[in-house]
Amino acid sequence: MSDRSRTPPGQTLTEKFPVLHVGEIPRFDPAEWDLRVFGLVESSVTWTWDEFLNLDQSDSQSDFHCVTHWSRLDNVWTGVLFGEISKLVEPASDAGFVVFGDLGMYTTSLPIDACLDDDAILAHSHDGEPLSPEHGAPLRMVVPKRYGWKSCKWVRTIEFVARDQFGFWETRGYSNTAFPFDDDRFSR
Repeated sequence: MSDRSRTPPGQTLTEKFPVLHVGEIPRFDPAEWDLRVFGLVESSVTWTWDEFLNLDQSDSQSDFHCVTHWSRLDNVWTGVLFGEISKLVEPASDAGFVVFGDLGMYTTSLPIDACLDDDAILAHSHDGEPLSPEHGAPLRMVVPKRYGWKSCKWVRTIEFVARDQFGFWETRGYSNTAFPFDDDRFSR
């Protein structure tokens, strides 16, 4: 597949990985950090940083598309595939969506099926290096088939819910579906 066919409408390819975020970058202390997974699941769980790193780790190669018109191809993310998280907590049959939060003001939600794509990953590393703080360290959700704002940085909470919930950018007019190949940037 050519680079152009992998690039959504209105996007420009870059080798760089530009930094965009809202708010302060949280300070990461591995001794105090935890990830809480809860909601409509059989087994709620809270993992420490060491416990998270001891989960089954994988690599996932994918393209990344930002709503600000840039795309970066062939990113290699290392972390835990979301499908593995789902197996561990066992979502209830009425869990249709997943809400990701950073303990600050940022949240975003996705249909559970989007999170279960084989390339959706809770990543702690990018291209063989630990994520930098401005790119979401220690942990970000990566959902390659959606624009980047759906790939929540600094993930600390994952909640399985029955109904969709608009997050930070969606309440400000951004599309809730965020499909790059549909040029689906803003609510219509």
